[in-house]
Amino acid sequence: MSLRMKKLFALVALCLPMTVFAAGAGIELDEHRTDLRDTASLQRGAQTFVNYCMGCHSLKHSRYNRVASDLGIPEELMMDNLVFADKSFGDLMTIAMDPVDAKTWFGVAPPDLTLVARVRRPDWLYTYLRTFYEDPTRPYGVNNLAFPQVGMPHVLADLQGRQVIGTAQVAVGKDPLTNQDIMEEQDHVLYIAEEGQLTEAEYDKLVYDLVNFLVYVAEPIALERERLGFWVLLFLAFFFIPVYFMNKEFWRDVK
Repeated sequence: MSLRMKKLFALVALCLPMTVFAAGAGIELDEHRTDLRDTASLQRGAQTFVNYCMGCHSLKHSRYNRVASDLGIPEELMMDNLVFADKSFGDLMTIAMDPVDAKTWFGVAPPDLTLVARVRRPDWLYTYLRTFYEDPTRPYGVNNLAFPQVGMPHVLADLQGRQVIGTAQVAVGKDPLTNQDIMEEQDHVLYIAEEGQLTEAEYDKLVYDLVNFLVYVAEPIALERERLGFWVLLFLAFFFIPVYFMNKEFWRDVK
């Protein structure tokens, strides 16, 4: 086997696990239109993460002061509302939970979520956080369409409400005369059986903001990288002109 073929097989072997991992349960993922320029969304997402996720999940590669600076949150406001326990403004966003204890309690230590948006993709996270449903057979009473047999509780259940899988009326189209939804009874449908503190639209917005924040955390320099990328491409475009003529002049006498 040639060296080129070996490299090709190695590349395919490397990508296959990533593809399978990203595909998850094979359900159709809902689109998350990430907007890292929406500072208000990022601030709301940070608040949701700290209040609902950070009891178990850390962001150990991020610092409070960097998040505050990037999201335009004053230090005093950050310390009063988003920094708890004995943490300082410049500390890493770690948690007090001991990994050994966490493994005993949950069967596996809850992972750090600093890079989860890069590993799992925003669309997957957005779908995952919206597809928990009631399942009495599971240890925490819930399951998930995007992550079957999930091993964590639905920490946002009070906000979303009681979501179940069952028979429900589903809109399958529009009546051309009345412009009303054409409803059809279908089995194995995911629906809200009991409303939570938020409406469906409000909950989707909360999850959108949370995922938006996790995308930012995974690469805080993303906007700066895009800005620098524009200037680099512009430089290369202008630099190409003298290089082209220099190359043409260099090879003119070469036969």
